[in-house]
Formats: sequence, structure tokens, C-alpha cells
Amino acid sequence: MMRFSLGAQVAATALGTAFGVLASVGTATAAAAVPNGEWAPFTRCPVDAPAMLAADGLAKTPQCVVSASPNGSIKLGRTTVPTGRTNLQIGVVQNADGTSSVVAPPGGALIADSATVPGGLLGLMCPSDIPAITAICEQLNDSSLNKITATVESVGAPYDFDQTAGILTDKPIVAIPVRIHLENPFLGKRCYIGTAANPIVLRPKNLQFPEFGMSFFHGDGTAAEDGEMSRVNLTGATQNDSTFAVPGASGCGLGLLGLIDAAVNAKTGLPSASGKNDLTLKSTQTHLAGLNAPGTFAPDAGKRLARNWHSAVD
Repeated sequence: MMRFSLGAQVAATALGTAFGVLASVGTATAAAAVPNGEWAPFTRCPVDAPAMLAADGLAKTPQCVVSASPNGSIKLGRTTVPTGRTNLQIGVVQNADGTSSVVAPPGGALIADSATVPGGLLGLMCPSDIPAITAICEQLNDSSLNKITATVESVGAPYDFDQTAGILTDKPIVAIPVRIHLENPFLGKRCYIGTAANPIVLRPKNLQFPEFGMSFFHGDGTAAEDGEMSRVNLTGATQNDSTFAVPGASGCGLGLLGLIDAAVNAKTGLPSASGKNDLTLKSTQTHLAGLNAPGTFAPDAGKRLARNWHSAVD
């Protein structure tokens, strides 16, 4: 029986370990399907995206990837925030020439737990020598006014993907542009660190090799050694990036003409150059699923993958 090629396994390692690095300082906002059996982790694979459906199984091969991490931390300037659970899911189209493209689910690739910024607004911008900011600081004894939540948001598709870096250490795997949404009554609804035009670009690398496992299953998710589907399991890797730069906060405050932006940036040390920031996610759990022999379903491998996923969900 045909199994995943080495190229597919390399791609699985690359994508899986890389995409777990998106910091889980967000809020879980999207309901997801609960697939059967071996499909269970793949709740949001974008199997119905045009690029996935068009994959023929010869020149282009479709795959589903999910990567999750239970905890970690992200340091931006002088502020460190612990991260909670993160779940990132994507579709991948592997090309015959060794390149690949990434497809995000309609609701976005990243869903994660909320994180509370330690020290809240007091820690983020107080004390200050700006009178308007000092007036705000004096009102922050109320914990509900002091609390800040942070959400990491994707702002564009990943790029510079290197599939061989996934089986190596200390080599960037992919570039992931993001921004961080800070939320608090005094900050307003448009307070961000990074923007779509000037994002934080994460370039994760492996600190050690993940453990490798593999399972086989029928299209509906039922485990079977003779199934037409395979799942690669990559577990336990810690991921890190300390090369990304962080722009200053912008859009913060309720009509205070940038004063809160300035206060947040001064207290937290933003903008912060490359080498002064750090992202670490621990115990990543990554899975990749695809057809064992996609060429046997040409030119409809993408449609076959979609049919199989839906048979496990519907």
C-alpha cells in the first residue's frame, strides 16, 4: 500500500511545527465541527476552498494541518504576556516542484484563549508625566477598568515557507504577519500593536525535533491500516522566535490625540527592534492529514479530500 512520500512528511513537519508558534493571546470566537475518529483534530480544515478543490493529486496535492499548544509566552519590548491554548488550522497545497501554498479557513487560521496582560492598564502606561494619562491612572483602582485583554490576529497570508526547515532546528520555517489587539474601556476598540500595513512578522524555528508518529484511516475517520488516508503526528516540540521587530501601539484611546499611544509605547518600550522580543510556545501538538496516494484520484484529489472530510463531519 502506498504511504505518504518523504516530501509529504517533510512538509508536515515544516508546517506543523511552524504554525503552532502563533501566540495564543486571543479569544476563541468560532464554533467548529467535530469530525469523527482520526479527523477529530481537523475541525476547520478549508477543504472547500477553491485552491484545495482544484488540487489534482499530481501537480498539486491537498493536505490539512492543525497545530496546537497549551501554553507559552510572548515578550514585546519590556512586557511579557503568558499565552494559553492556541489552535491553528490551515489547508496546504503541495506543488510538484517542492513549493507549497497555504489556505486559511474562512474565519481565519488562528483561534486561541484570551490572555490578560499582567498589571493591566496600570502596568501598561502608569505612572505617566502626561496629565491626561495621570488622570486615567487615578481611576484604575477599579479592577474592571484596569484589566486588559490581548488578541493576536492574522493580517495576511503566511509566506517564505521552507518545508525542509521543519525537520531542522534553528532555521526559520515560515513568516507569519500578525497584529495584537489590546482591549480595555480606556483604550477604545481600535488599539493595536502592529497593523496590516506594518505587522509583527513571526519567523518561528524549532528548538528540538518533534516526536514522529503516523496512523491510517478510511475517509470517514475510522482507523484502518488499509485506509486511503494518512495522518502524520508531530508532538512535543518547543518553538521560538527572537528575531521579530515590534512596531509601536496605535489607535489607542478615546480621542486623546495619540497621548495613550505615547504612554503605552513609553512604558512598554515600543517600538522594539529585532532581538529584543521573544516568542516561545511549549509542547506543540501537530497533525497533518492527506490521501495516501493522491495521484490515484487525479484529477479530483482535492474533491476526494473534501468528500472524505465532510463524511466525517456531516
